[in-house]
Amino acid sequence: MTAALSAHELIARHRSTLDQALEAIRTRAYWSPHPEHPKAYGENGSLDAAAGQAAFDALLGSRLDLGQPGTDDWVGGETSPYGIGLGVTYPHADLDVLLPAMKAGQRAWRDAGAEQRAVVCLEILKRISDRTHEFAHAVMHTSGQAFMMAFQAGGPHAQDRGLEAVAYAYVEQVRTPDNAEWTKPQGKRDPLAMNKQFTPVPRGIALMIGCNTFPTWNGYPGLFASLATGNAVLVKPHPRAVLPLALTVQVAREVLAETGFDPNLVALAAERPGEGIAKTLALRPEIRIIDYTGSTEFGDWLEANARQAQVYTEKAGVNTVVVHSTSDYKGMLANLAFSLSLYSGQMCTTPQNLLVPREGISTDQGPKSYDEVVADLAKSVDGLLGDDARANALLGAIVNPDVKARLEAAAGLGEVALASREITNPDFPGAVVRTPVIVKLDGAKPDDEAAYMSECFGPVSFAVAVDSAADAAELLRRTVREKGAMTVGAYTTDPEVEQAVQEVCLEEAAQLSLNLTGGVYVNQTAAFSDFHGSGGNPAASAALCDGAFVANRFRVVEVRRDA
Repeated sequence: MTAALSAHELIARHRSTLDQALEAIRTRAYWSPHPEHPKAYGENGSLDAAAGQAAFDALLGSRLDLGQPGTDDWVGGETSPYGIGLGVTYPHADLDVLLPAMKAGQRAWRDAGAEQRAVVCLEILKRISDRTHEFAHAVMHTSGQAFMMAFQAGGPHAQDRGLEAVAYAYVEQVRTPDNAEWTKPQGKRDPLAMNKQFTPVPRGIALMIGCNTFPTWNGYPGLFASLATGNAVLVKPHPRAVLPLALTVQVAREVLAETGFDPNLVALAAERPGEGIAKTLALRPEIRIIDYTGSTEFGDWLEANARQAQVYTEKAGVNTVVVHSTSDYKGMLANLAFSLSLYSGQMCTTPQNLLVPREGISTDQGPKSYDEVVADLAKSVDGLLGDDARANALLGAIVNPDVKARLEAAAGLGEVALASREITNPDFPGAVVRTPVIVKLDGAKPDDEAAYMSECFGPVSFAVAVDSAADAAELLRRTVREKGAMTVGAYTTDPEVEQAVQEVCLEEAAQLSLNLTGGVYVNQTAAFSDFHGSGGNPAASAALCDGAFVANRFRVVEVRRDA
């Protein structure tokens, strides 16, 4: 295969970006090479807003032919949460043909070395970045995110997470030198001398199982971590969110071919309605790595049954915020209201349980009772979402009927402090848009525990009355230990309470945000700086992104010779 882009050209083009990423993960300071604002695109080959919209529109009703071997059918059927059918069809693969074809290119990819693999991955990310406007529409119309969130989270933020994974993969692979001269003194005898060669070798084919809500943001870390460490990657999208990952595979295959590698190192596994190929794929002996984001039930099944593979899961958790006291009551309410509302609470990081002492809290506006805190939070959410245009821009659309059913059932679990209401989206009349519900529960009542100790994914939050800060810390501990948590938040002006909550999070391995009252929210994390999940509690077996996330995707094989 003739390369249109040489290794030298790619290194010249991308090495400085890789070096900046390496520095960013070392310092944890803010850095991103991918602009967040839509107006930043439209030059140097990137699509502007109009071109991105046109490119997306051209995809509707089309057949996305990736040129994969083993295609035996064409499948599709995605319907946008905004009420339009996408009509895109994708190749359905005969796995007995596709998987061997994917393995065929691994030797050359392995022998390319860590640096060349890294810059090829960066070229893939650069081309995806150039099409951010197009990808944003694809994410919006498969996940239900509002456009600006789809643009940012599905575009630059997802690309940042992919680049972060490449940087960690590079660090871990070059930790061991390629070659070493080994000499051991033997007293009066001649020393023992050896040449030792060390090669990072991939595990095999990686399976990336995509999710419905954040197909690129959650998908790119595993995809690029596996690819950068020398593995072929089979992308199995969620059947409701195929398009963003199919476009990703398309770009990856183009770049691999242009750089002289086998494009079958990255392939798509789309499925027929109800086929459920994830279980079949997960047990194939060729699959040696699995990345999964989704339900706890299937994540647990993967961990228990896919024994031939290294499995990385992000499952469900019950995210908790301890509300003890605050020096900025208005800021606290505004911050929480935004966190509960963003993308209709359909984020694995959205707070669910708000633990509030039943005797109330101290604030800069004087003491506030439990009932006042809950009522004021309800008013804050109402105020934030009172304008329908602003509400649509924040809430997006309900991603699937299961979320809608949970939202409607939540009102029967306790006293409703904030009722959900329906909002019409004038641009997409078929969209299902709902504001959050807040339900009051008593932490001392066994009947209420079944509700707040279970994840209720979607725009549902429980204001749980507790006896004291100590009881809140203990309930937090039990929740994280038994159910897991992707995020924990706390508001307190008391150093002892802060220390108690922090100690719980350190012992139970949960990421903690303290006293957020400004423009940073508990359900948002920044690549290169924040860790998403910890891998240390039941919500996830891995963190995005750290050394542990990449280091076991390859092994180092040694060849030694007498000097």
